[in-house]
Amino acid sequence: MLWPLLKIILFVVLIAAAAWGAELLLEIDGEIQLSVAGTEYFLGPLEAVILLMAFLLAAWVWFKVMGLVVAFFRFVAGDRTSIDRFFDRRRERKGFDALADGMIALASGESGMALSKASRAEKLLWRRELTSLLTAQAAEQAGDAVQAEAAYKRLLEDDRTRFVGIRGLMKQQLATGNTDIALKLAEKAFALRPAHVETQDVLLRLQAGAHDWTGARKTLGTKLRQGALPRDVHRRRDAVLALGEAQDILRDDRSVEAREKAIEANRLSPDLVPAAVMAADGYMARNKPKNALRILKKAWGAQPHPDLAAAFARLDPEESPETRVKRFAALTSVQPDHPETRMLEAELQIAAENFPAARDAIGDLAETDPTARVLTIMAAIERGFGADDAVVKGWLARALAAPRDPQWVCENCHCVHARWVPVCERCESFDTLTWTRPSDGAAPLSTGAEMLPLIVGAADAPDDSEAMQDDDSDVDQSEPTHEEEIRAPNPTANEAAKTVKPPADYVVEGAGQKDSTDGVR
Repeated sequence: MLWPLLKIILFVVLIAAAAWGAELLLEIDGEIQLSVAGTEYFLGPLEAVILLMAFLLAAWVWFKVMGLVVAFFRFVAGDRTSIDRFFDRRRERKGFDALADGMIALASGESGMALSKASRAEKLLWRRELTSLLTAQAAEQAGDAVQAEAAYKRLLEDDRTRFVGIRGLMKQQLATGNTDIALKLAEKAFALRPAHVETQDVLLRLQAGAHDWTGARKTLGTKLRQGALPRDVHRRRDAVLALGEAQDILRDDRSVEAREKAIEANRLSPDLVPAAVMAADGYMARNKPKNALRILKKAWGAQPHPDLAAAFARLDPEESPETRVKRFAALTSVQPDHPETRMLEAELQIAAENFPAARDAIGDLAETDPTARVLTIMAAIERGFGADDAVVKGWLARALAAPRDPQWVCENCHCVHARWVPVCERCESFDTLTWTRPSDGAAPLSTGAEMLPLIVGAADAPDDSEAMQDDDSDVDQSEPTHEEEIRAPNPTANEAAKTVKPPADYVVEGAGQKDSTDGVR
């Protein structure tokens, strides 16, 4: 706002100065005498000034005309570039003006105008690296993938723009879901610009999605060397890649190699739960229970998790429930106030039929953190105390609509996974799964059958099951059931009670465990 005002003031001052100067010239007495070819001319001061300006203008025109004449004679003599240069300056200026207008139109979202200006600039300029880039981006904005692809391919012809062309083609293939071609393009782009952070991330994600664990670990190492990744994050993601490789090896029945990779993953990131579980199983296969115990306790201290408790139970699968309660004290003494620890201890006590101890262990979780698993455990405790069916069913009715317990949830797309995987199965993001509660919070069951365990006497159970069959027929089997979401991550009680047969006067089903022989499932 200040600069336009200053320009107006300056203009007024200049006009006033010119008028004042002209007035002074008119007031000056005397004349200027000029003699040209024997003729004398007498000019006043103002007339002399006007004549001088006219002379300067005529001199400028004369020099321009002479420049054109010289260029013409040089053209006639065979030097075509001289006259070309004379006329090319105007064409080049128009071309750059069109290019600038196209960039402004692109930034404004006017893709049609940007394409038009890019086409005009391409005709006026011989700068395809600029005009092709503008054309490609404008075509992408307009949704014309064919024209954008052609423009990106033109950029491959110049060494300076080859990376830009490859990156553009790579993003097009990613948008259409052609990950195989996108992976090859990402590898070429990475070879040209290994320090480009976006290319590193895309290549790492594609390699992990293709289970190219060796290549992904090399890319991750490059990110560390280039300073694009903190060292602690590098160790965590390297552990994730090592664990992904271990899982693939295990599926190929190469258990020895899988154990080695799992142990390496646990060494790199001791708090990575799946790595700790697989490493503990590997040590048990080597008959090294102390090493397995140390790994599980360390991981439990970082994050209590049902899979860790299940692996701890596998250290001695034949022990009695009472003995198991005592042995698990080594685990439950770590973070004793954590909800997972309290639920684990309650399940172990239920399996040992020590219901007062189970109630003490669960404490006030039913009031402070009433999840589906907590409320189902409370139903089991009430049944163990011999409570009426109405009381037990009341707990289960609350469990049906209670918030879900923690699951493996993708931080990027919030997809819930029944098991941990290095790459999200929906959005294909790398290392985005965290053990947390789904964002939908209190998600009621789609039907009562997924969690039905009406805790009833043996005589009533068949009737209840038949009553829920019609509801089951409407459930979309393509989606994970609520029972799977609750049961899959928590096999603890099943491991804790394998050798114990529940009393005949109560049945507890669907509390969040896997094995049908559990006292608490």
